Amino acid sequence: MRLANRIAMTEAYTEDALLGGRVRLRQPKTGYRVAIDPVLLAASVPAAAGEQVLDVGAGAAAAALCLAARVADCRIFGVEIERELVRLAAENVALNGLDGRVDVMLGELLRPPPRLAAGTFDHVMSNPPHLEAGRADPSPHAGKAAATVAATDDLADWVDFCVKMAKRGGSITFIHRAERLAALLAHLTSKAGAIVVFPLWPDAAGSKPAKRVIVRAHKGMATPLRLAPGLALHGEGGAYTARAEAILRDAAALEL
Repeated sequence: MRLANRIAMTEAYTEDALLGGRVRLRQPKTGYRVAIDPVLLAASVPAAAGEQVLDVGAGAAAAALCLAARVADCRIFGVEIERELVRLAAENVALNGLDGRVDVMLGELLRPPPRLAAGTFDHVMSNPPHLEAGRADPSPHAGKAAATVAATDDLADWVDFCVKMAKRGGSITFIHRAERLAALLAHLTSKAGAIVVFPLWPDAAGSKPAKRVIVRAHKGMATPLRLAPGLALHGEGGAYTARAEAILRDAAALEL
């Protein structure tokens, strides 16, 4: 499910287009490559102008840049453990003319950068590693393995950190594998409420199970969980549905 369209290439990196060319993204040619997950994650964050957003596990800043392209004048910070990706994220911020609006810094969940103060973000978003350590065969490529398989920081650490960084009433949004939904909810329900589970269906016919879900919660709220109808990604013939196309190509918001 690749969305990026290759428009340039160097020895180690490609330069690709997201949101119909609104975002330019340099990313490693090998290893982990951006698919549609960060685009959908950014589309689902209910940010407004003047608000602050934290992207946890920001990578090369794909989600942060997509959100900045959709919501004018919001301020987005990112934290990323891989030093090379932090460098690449800075290049991508400059490439898109978003200096001063997007800032990705080096840090870990258990040792975050001092600049990131708990309880100060209107919204927190994250695309955590989808596979558990010890239960998956990691990619031989170090970058892809780090992006897809959890290391010492398990899912509980990701949830704890995201909730801690959000303001009271602020939103916390994850995109994750459907098969890990139970684990995500187990960690999240004791810390936040107003939870929405939003499946991403492979086809409009409903003949295939969802492989991904978007889960959003609000810190300090107690509204019961809601299961949303979700989004069908592909229609007949495999093309994106009109709604998916509007989100992925035209930078429309994804309403949960």
